[in-house]
Amino acid sequence: MIDFAPFLTTLQNAGLEKWSAQLANVLPKLMASDRHGDLAGWLDALNALPDLAATAIDLNRNSVRIAADTSLGAEQREALRQTLQQLHPWRKGPYDIFGVAIDTEWRSDWKWDRLKNQIAPLAGRKVLDVGCGSGYHCWRMRGAGADLVVGIDPTLLFVAQFFALQRYIRDDRVGVLPLGIEHLPGKLRFFDTVFSMGVLYHRRSPFDHLIELRDALRPGGQLVLETLVIDGNAGDILVPDNRYARMNNVWFIPSVATLSQWLKKVGFKNPQVINVTTTTTEEQRSTEWMTFQSLAQCLDSLDPTQTVEGYPAPKRAIISAEAP
Repeated sequence: MIDFAPFLTTLQNAGLEKWSAQLANVLPKLMASDRHGDLAGWLDALNALPDLAATAIDLNRNSVRIAADTSLGAEQREALRQTLQQLHPWRKGPYDIFGVAIDTEWRSDWKWDRLKNQIAPLAGRKVLDVGCGSGYHCWRMRGAGADLVVGIDPTLLFVAQFFALQRYIRDDRVGVLPLGIEHLPGKLRFFDTVFSMGVLYHRRSPFDHLIELRDALRPGGQLVLETLVIDGNAGDILVPDNRYARMNNVWFIPSVATLSQWLKKVGFKNPQVINVTTTTTEEQRSTEWMTFQSLAQCLDSLDPTQTVEGYPAPKRAIISAEAP
């Protein structure tokens, strides 16, 4: 069961009354069964989840953990695992749900570890996570003390995966909405921290995306931006001819210096490089919870420093900046 009402009440009480009212009208249309042929099956999986009482919830572990006082029996655990498998593929995580370990495609905890001590403390802050997937980082943000976490992602499967966790965590200060950032109210200037991780290179206009991020932040708020980068100087950009690492929706991959220029161009202040890391096949890989091709199949088998198309292999930078 997907019920946005408790979170909409949270938004209303946080000072977003108008947006909350708009969402109450829009969300039923966005979750209509005709929007995706598999949605009915995902909702059936949510409804089939067992009624279990979570007595221990830990959002500060590498694997977000939900547990009970007593362990599930083998048959119960297997039934739960099969139900959660109906929400395949699981891309961001990992999770531990009553002893069922969801080994997701991404070790998203590695990314979190790179940035968590390099950003403004999240305690008491209102946070937006753009392109949040199943909400793994939303839970980590809440675990770090965020007062409100709004995750947005237009992929309905990821919304269903979030609600699989929310069924047991029951924290109305965290929500994932089936939206893109273009669906946020214009010039909201509300959030203390905005995360955009793994989104920028999918946008046809990187400047429009950076402006949308800027306008979601209060003056002085912090942007945490993670994206693909290339080695190079200011002004260097890779524009793939067709696909990049088998992805057909990669438009621009800048150097770190170019990315800093872009941030300054739209008004952000004091961009700071937090981390630059080459993505490895240990961090992104196929598992039983994501059985499709992953990074290993996107790299040249003879030269893993190159993609199958001959471009530099994926390297990601995390940069913070201050909203004007």
